[in-house]
Amino acid sequence: MNIPNFISIARMAAVPVTVWLILNDRMLAAFWLFMAAGVSDAIDGYIAKRFDMETELGRYLDPLADKALLVCIYIALGLGEHLASWLVILVVFRDALIIGGALVFQTVTLSLSMEPLLISKINTFAQIVLAALVLGGLGFNVDMGVFLDMMVVIVAVTTLLSGTFYVIKWTNKATAMEDKE
Repeated sequence: MNIPNFISIARMAAVPVTVWLILNDRMLAAFWLFMAAGVSDAIDGYIAKRFDMETELGRYLDPLADKALLVCIYIALGLGEHLASWLVILVVFRDALIIGGALVFQTVTLSLSMEPLLISKINTFAQIVLAALVLGGLGFNVDMGVFLDMMVVIVAVTTLLSGTFYVIKWTNKATAMEDKE
């Protein structure tokens, strides 16, 4: 166990607390905990790269912690009717598709490597911005107006593109592997 992995585990431990805060309408506290989780993500990545502490476990833990936090926050915000249910379903389905696809790909090919697509990184960033806007807007009682609407569209489009591109990528890889046999 190294420091970056410990930070990722701590970020995972923040997930149920953040969800509880959202479901109990403590949006300002949820916003700050979400911000702290974001800072911790940057810190663990920096430490891992700077001090040569990258591990195989960390390559899985870090994105798992990020996904757990985002998916759970989106579900909690959807349950509280702070995000549209169709968007929550889209975000959760995309992540389930990616995780399911990765498991199937690994099971069939025994050659999964964690290589996030650029559109996936853009999507994750957009999801983070939208969650922060919603939590911050509710916590500070500020109407985010058209900017919030714009971010919903960006999240929806990048979520669809990311999910589609992952399916295409894995299908092409699996087909290429079958052709070699």
